[in-house]
Amino acid sequence: MSRAKDEIENQEAEVQIPQEVAVLPSGETVIYPEMVIPLAAGEEKMVKLIDDVLSGDKILGLFAQRSGGEGTSADNIYNVGTATAVARMFKMPDGSIRAFLQGMKRIKIKKVIQTEPYIRAQIKVIEEKLDKTPELEALTRNLTDLFQKIVSLSPNLPEEIGVAVINIAEPGRLADYIAAHINLTLEEKQGILEELNVRKRLKKVTGFINRELEILELGSKIQSEIKGEFDKAQRQYYLREQLKAIQKELGEVDDQTMEIDELRKSIEEAQLPPEALKEAERELDRLSKMPPQAAEYSVAKTYLDWVTSLPWTKGTEESVDVKRAAEILDEDHYDLEKVKERILEYLAVRKLKQDMKGPILCLVGPPGTGKTSIGQSIARALGRKFVRMSLGGVRDEAEIRGHRRTYVGALPGRIIQGIRRAGSNDPVFMLDEIDKVGADFRGDPSAALLEVLDPEQNHAFFDHYLDVPFDLSRVMFITTANLEDPILPALRDRMEVLELPGYTEVEKLHIAKKFLITKQLRENGISKGKLKITDDAILAIVRKYTREAGLRNLEREIGTICRKVARQVIEDDIKRITVTPKKLKEFLGTGKFKYEVAEGSDEVGVATGLAWTQAGGDVLFVEAALVPGKGNLTLTGRLGDVMQESARAALTYSRAHASSLGVKGNFYETKDIHIHVPAGAIPKDGPSAGVTMTVALASAISGRPVKKNVAMTGEITLRGKVLPVGGIKEKVLAAHRAGVTKVILPEDNEKDLDEIPQQIKDELQFIFVKQIDEVLKETM
Repeated sequence: MSRAKDEIENQEAEVQIPQEVAVLPSGETVIYPEMVIPLAAGEEKMVKLIDDVLSGDKILGLFAQRSGGEGTSADNIYNVGTATAVARMFKMPDGSIRAFLQGMKRIKIKKVIQTEPYIRAQIKVIEEKLDKTPELEALTRNLTDLFQKIVSLSPNLPEEIGVAVINIAEPGRLADYIAAHINLTLEEKQGILEELNVRKRLKKVTGFINRELEILELGSKIQSEIKGEFDKAQRQYYLREQLKAIQKELGEVDDQTMEIDELRKSIEEAQLPPEALKEAERELDRLSKMPPQAAEYSVAKTYLDWVTSLPWTKGTEESVDVKRAAEILDEDHYDLEKVKERILEYLAVRKLKQDMKGPILCLVGPPGTGKTSIGQSIARALGRKFVRMSLGGVRDEAEIRGHRRTYVGALPGRIIQGIRRAGSNDPVFMLDEIDKVGADFRGDPSAALLEVLDPEQNHAFFDHYLDVPFDLSRVMFITTANLEDPILPALRDRMEVLELPGYTEVEKLHIAKKFLITKQLRENGISKGKLKITDDAILAIVRKYTREAGLRNLEREIGTICRKVARQVIEDDIKRITVTPKKLKEFLGTGKFKYEVAEGSDEVGVATGLAWTQAGGDVLFVEAALVPGKGNLTLTGRLGDVMQESARAALTYSRAHASSLGVKGNFYETKDIHIHVPAGAIPKDGPSAGVTMTVALASAISGRPVKKNVAMTGEITLRGKVLPVGGIKEKVLAAHRAGVTKVILPEDNEKDLDEIPQQIKDELQFIFVKQIDEVLKETM
């Protein structure tokens, strides 16, 4: 390189810059006068340009290309560039050229005279303006000193460049030289090339070099800080290791050190996610610097015990076998087809997609229908751990999210506690009685459950105690409720609701034979051969000793029989007892309920209605009577506002259609009307008794009796329309239990019969109506 430069300098005095030169676009490279740069040319046009220049005056113009410009046309290059001389040139075997160029003078394009095969242009040499003043001398010295600092701080600039700057006497050449060796943008380099006033050029370069110096000093400061921290950490590590070695040699390892080492080992083995690992290490560092007598010591240690004991990445090794799961569910529970089908669907999808999120199911139904016990069966079918948490009476939001560590005796919420108890991050987690959650000044647990039961959020559940997110997306949450209405709407929206209606008599018979009797025999220590309860006896228990949608009372009565049999076996040494319907009085006493409630003669003013309750469906009697008076309406039986409105609507309809009932239109002027619904201690409400009230009132007004074997339900309007109601399955089952043979339903409820077992539909006659007139024809 030095030889090439010497040759160029010898030629420079002899070579004159012509008025026309070949133009070589230099991309983003700006060359200043007195600079030497290497050139590599492989394109045919560039090779021809160099050949033509070498065969001529050996001078070409080097111009930078504008930012964003495409191609090498004359429009995409700056007007000001540098005239350069070609010193040495080598032709490579592949036809490309290697050459050295030396900048000579600043030049400006006057006119482009050729574009192909390369650009040629008329140029003029532009001279810089130099006024030697004390200010110029000060700028020159200051710039030299600043550049010396740059060289000392920058690892990319060799010391020889700093020495070379000292030997440059010309201010303009100094500015060009320094600009070529610092980090500048294309526009900034081009601006320095175009600046002809040497004083202004020095000021520009001084500004740029101050900026560069500030960046380098900041980088050096950061580097020294990082190195200092690293050295400090290394020093502490070595000192700790030496201290451990000394203590080990002396046999003086203290309890705190052992405790810290065990916690550190637990953290390493726990496979914590990055955020939890960072928090655990921070807390362990605090603990290691804290004396064991400090109040905070036990708090920090308890926190670390919780963090390291949670199953952050530990799951259950489950084998997804849909057929086996179906067998397990059928073994444990009779019926509940909707729930079983949904679980098997989940298993099928799980087999196809391993990383799917767990479903969030809400089982809604009367007490005793198997909602809680189905959770254990689901866990067994999935091969997972089972965790149950009762939400009944929970009023504190901290029960779900935990307490912050600032409180004395703080602990994680019951969700995290359940996960720890399960020992895996994918258990079946049952939240029992979600409709019984309360709220007070300590917060609303239902609102806290919104994050837990939302598949889009629970992958980062934030417990106040842990203070780091925990992934609940692999947990299968199952909630249970007796009623759907008390559940917070936003919470209900996050769950897939599956309704579990009451069981029919036949279903209860099968469940009792398959599950309940076997369980009670085992719990009371009676072998299977010593007690037999006939099918008729089981049905008699269902009809006369229980009235429920579920099975709890049935199991309780069977347990009573088993205990009495156990006593007889011990006292009388009886080998075998068979319980028949006739013997039930001996074991259970007189029947508590009358099965054929619909038996007896038809009565005036009494209609049989169907009601929905928390325990399933029930039969409701509505009584109406007319007494001398002035047209007042009396309602008794603890009726709610909606039910009272239904009674008034029934009265208005009866008055409007008095003639069709065979009475005078002004009958109410001399009569008071009293409507009563028995079981007066029990609150009642809802619109579905409207049809029953109308029939009872019409019967009382007209004096015609109501057929006792007919039960009905439906909402009434002033125009006599019968509107649909809910709870049809439960109501129909109640009608069947009561011995009713005909059920009147709104026409729009006909679709709900799909949920009724076929055996029940075969034993009942269903009448679907649109108008109250149709009801009156069927009932009176």
